Amino acid sequence: MRRSLVLIVPFALSACGEPRPPSQPPVLEFPEPGVDDPAAYEGYATRLFRDSRDNAFQVYLDQRAGRVVDVWADAANESAAFTVRDPEGEPLAPAWGGPGARVDSSGGMRSVGYRLAVDAPALELGHFLLGTMRQERDFQYAERHLRPLSDPPFVLPELTGLVASLERLPEGERGRHLALLGARDVEELRGRLEPRVSLSADEATWTLLVEHTSLDAKHHMSLALAGDAGTSMATLEGGRAVVRARADGPIELDVTVSTDADPLTALGRERLFNPEFEAFYAARARAADSLRRTLSAEEAARDPRMTAFRRLERQTLALELLSSGEKLMASLPNYATYFGRDQMMSALMLEPISSIDLQELVIASVLRKVDPAGNVSHEEALGGQAIRENAAAYTALVRAWEEDRERDPDTGEEDLARARDRLSGLDAVRENYRMVDDDLQLSVLVARYLGRPDVPAERKRRFLQRPADEGATAEEDAKASGGGSGPTRRDALVRNLGLVAELTRAYARRPAPTDLVSFYHRDDRGWLPGSWRDSRAGYGNGRFAMDVNAVWAPAALAGLERIVAALDTLGLPAREASAAREGSAAALLGYLDEPEALRHAIETWRAARRHFEVRLEPAEIRRRVDAKLAELPAEEGDYWRKRLARVRGSRSAAGGVPAARPLVFLALSLDEEGRPIAAPNTDPATALFLGDDTAGILAGVQDPSSTLDMLDVIGRPYPVGLFIDGLGPVVVNDAYASADVRQRFAEDAYHSPRVVWGREVNLLLLGLARQIGAAYDSAGRPRSGREDVRDYVDGLRDLLDRTRAAVEASGLGHNELWSYRIEGDTLRPVRYGQSSDIQLWNVTDLAVEFLLDRLPPR
Repeated sequence: MRRSLVLIVPFALSACGEPRPPSQPPVLEFPEPGVDDPAAYEGYATRLFRDSRDNAFQVYLDQRAGRVVDVWADAANESAAFTVRDPEGEPLAPAWGGPGARVDSSGGMRSVGYRLAVDAPALELGHFLLGTMRQERDFQYAERHLRPLSDPPFVLPELTGLVASLERLPEGERGRHLALLGARDVEELRGRLEPRVSLSADEATWTLLVEHTSLDAKHHMSLALAGDAGTSMATLEGGRAVVRARADGPIELDVTVSTDADPLTALGRERLFNPEFEAFYAARARAADSLRRTLSAEEAARDPRMTAFRRLERQTLALELLSSGEKLMASLPNYATYFGRDQMMSALMLEPISSIDLQELVIASVLRKVDPAGNVSHEEALGGQAIRENAAAYTALVRAWEEDRERDPDTGEEDLARARDRLSGLDAVRENYRMVDDDLQLSVLVARYLGRPDVPAERKRRFLQRPADEGATAEEDAKASGGGSGPTRRDALVRNLGLVAELTRAYARRPAPTDLVSFYHRDDRGWLPGSWRDSRAGYGNGRFAMDVNAVWAPAALAGLERIVAALDTLGLPAREASAAREGSAAALLGYLDEPEALRHAIETWRAARRHFEVRLEPAEIRRRVDAKLAELPAEEGDYWRKRLARVRGSRSAAGGVPAARPLVFLALSLDEEGRPIAAPNTDPATALFLGDDTAGILAGVQDPSSTLDMLDVIGRPYPVGLFIDGLGPVVVNDAYASADVRQRFAEDAYHSPRVVWGREVNLLLLGLARQIGAAYDSAGRPRSGREDVRDYVDGLRDLLDRTRAAVEASGLGHNELWSYRIEGDTLRPVRYGQSSDIQLWNVTDLAVEFLLDRLPPR
């Protein structure tokens, strides 16, 4: 049923005399004095709140562009935004006009209000954009937010395409389609493509109201901007408002954003962490309280212990904001939705500190979206983004009808029927299955869960027997009655195991590089990355990713082996689920029939890294690095030449080994012919994190030098290796790759030699901490006195200490990713332009701090 739109009058300026909802302080605010470097946030400020249903609501101010964006992390992943300019069209810098926000709910609408102040005698408001956050991202990616306010509204082409397609239908059929969208005619439908802007005023208040109705008329959102009529006046000129001050002082705006979208189910902190972490956090909190009592406010602001605790506290709050009963969101503000890989990786990284509930929540969330072939969903399309994608599918069906109606009327009728079905569920959630690494990660995570001795067998059994589309948490499972319908979580899991077995079968049979796991899609520009480096440049146009094949594939098969054994023990054998799918589960059934074949496949895949191994001699290193530096701008090239001269004339920091030595590393990827794309990268950190290197070394079945050699390139100074003092390890070095690969990274910096990723830093630190910790017993005593083991542990500790020091010196280690700029003889760390303020991968440094605290002293 269509809901009526509720007009939201700003709380702070309401003339009706009703009490104003209480103001709430921000849960988080950036930049924070004493914790963040203000220079890194120049022209940017943000606050994060909770709404009346405890869903996260973020406001960020891009003061350089005059853009104000509200992001609502609810079930529709919404945003509302506008731009502030002076009368000449230059951006103005909005600032906070009050300390908190007002939250309310009424008549099915939730609202959040706050105040802004703009120091100007006159301003213009425009570029109003309400709906899916994905539309706001596209708006900014296209730099439309920098265009004049007089520009035409930004409308998604998929939506205009739907209206145009519907309009071409015969009158009777068109009426049926309009009825499905709750529209009287095409003009009413076209009116939903743009927000409606109106201005009202009384003696006390003027209110600019911007209203958005979804294309299917099911959901509504509004943005109200109001001012005191005694201190300012507003007029509406076309699609933008002009506000002029009546008196001295800044123009104040009261902003209220409202939505009728469904909320997510908030989780309490008690559902996130295990008792060991809570005890660790409580001890840190007590120490901070003691410091507050003994230090002056000025001393406390400068004390590094207080700063460290505040960062710990912030990351804890960040994880709470990203967590809901439905999923863990990837980040705010950029990706406030489900990402399969982000959830699974973060659950693995948070394992030392997370509750059982949290691990089950993530697994259930992922299993709920596994497709019939066993693919893991990479990303969900919600709300307006789902409408956008379904609109494109509708347009394609109408086009198919136009082509088929004369040639094959029956097929044409089927096209129209499918088009009508698409309209009837225009906001149905859509899933993206184009990634490949996440398909291999699920078995690793589930094997860890099923192997936990602290989870009772009955709880594991109950969890796996519930329907795959049911709620995620163990508490919900316990309350749910038995029975249920549809495939179970065990069934969805076995579908994925079947996909893992199929993806890896060709290489297990014939271990040639071109039989490795390939990315799924290719276009006229090359292979589309299907792993975490998912920018177009990320894998240097390679087809076979090193992380997918040398790290995740062998880990996934080992996880498969452990899961099959665990399911048998629980009385839920994998064969029961796979037998019904014999055609698509042939590879898995083969492993169930012949366990030795699975063991052989695992061992074969563990040797796959040999295809990615690259060795360069000192003369070749010099030649390629010098050629790379010659391509850089003069100032930057000179900076790195000076750094390189100091390295070449000294001994490296890694164990005092001469700097002029061969470089051995694992290539970023292989091309279509199976040849290495010779770009050193940080992905070996994932192998260290997942592996049991120290256990193998202590048992005498692994050479310590194999681990140290794998990590050597991460610690080697850039531009030879990846390590930059005062910054951290960059994610890739393209100096040894082709000119085409270098050009790709120059054009797209997201995964380039210009950035350090918090995800990779945390994987490295967690891996180092795990392997170092495994060298000691529970009393903190070394498990071995062998000299090679001592040298191995010292090498790991050196890299850990250097990495922590460099990242700490950058001042940006709690960002999603960060970059740098060269100014003369100085490298200055800078915040990456499109990075997120809170990010799921980055809150895993909670686990880093917890594990480092437990390491024996050096």
